[in-house]
Amino acid sequence: MGVDVDWIIIVIASAAVMGLVSISDKTEHRFGTSPSTVPLMMGIIQIPSGIIILTVVGIPSGIDYLLIIFAFVSGLLFAMGAILWQRILFTHEVSRTIPITQSAPIFAALLGLTVLDESISFLQWLGIVSTVLGCMLLSIKIKQGVSSVFLGRSFYVLMFAALLVGGSNVVGKMALDGLPVLVTHGVRVLTLGLFFTLVSFRASAWSDVKRYFAERSPVLLLVGLNEVITANVGGILLLWALSLGPVSLVTALSGTRALFVVIYGFCLAVFMKGALGEETTPGIILLKVFSAVLIVVGIAAISV
Repeated sequence: MGVDVDWIIIVIASAAVMGLVSISDKTEHRFGTSPSTVPLMMGIIQIPSGIIILTVVGIPSGIDYLLIIFAFVSGLLFAMGAILWQRILFTHEVSRTIPITQSAPIFAALLGLTVLDESISFLQWLGIVSTVLGCMLLSIKIKQGVSSVFLGRSFYVLMFAALLVGGSNVVGKMALDGLPVLVTHGVRVLTLGLFFTLVSFRASAWSDVKRYFAERSPVLLLVGLNEVITANVGGILLLWALSLGPVSLVTALSGTRALFVVIYGFCLAVFMKGALGEETTPGIILLKVFSAVLIVVGIAAISV
């Protein structure tokens, strides 16, 4: 099965951008007192973002509105998964939270094979497994010579979030069969904004937001740039890749977001001690290098 390299470059670019989004999300959480604060601000920003995108781009006339429903469901599934990992991210390291959510390719591959009748080679299956394994190894914690996986209730919540994200990509692929990328993105963004706002509008979160404005907190600029520019660029790139390549392989390569999160987090930990609460012990670094090798091998196998 030949693979067009164009969508591979696009999806890895998306992963690099979304890695920045994850780092920014974790930084934003450190300013707030509630796990709902950041999602609430995201929702407030993404509602007008979605409306503006759809107004500027316009919905093509004569379009099958079932495709709009697919885009809506895709956005809803993603929003549900994202709200779960945002809550975990509030109290856990970003380089341990995001990797577990990158098990989404396994779910996307299975759904893609059954729902979209996609076919991938045995070597590409090995690539998916290698990439996912590498991403998930990044969540292992080494302390006092003993390694322990980030398990417990949070692990299973993040795995469920991964299932939702995998499903979101599959349904998004269905929408992209007849909708332009920007229209699909606009519907997804508007859906996410509405869901985040409704679910996260709580007294503690709203109090944080009002305090940010009263203090003219730098977090307002950070959230604004992250949601208006970075998150939209990353989302559009992902949908562009989905429109060109198989959902199973695109989702697998989007999992390299975890690798970029680790790289960015490590750089911040080195130059800004304690910036994200990340560990940089020799054991942790060795494990992350090994994980990176697995991810690169997986990418190579998928690209064959």
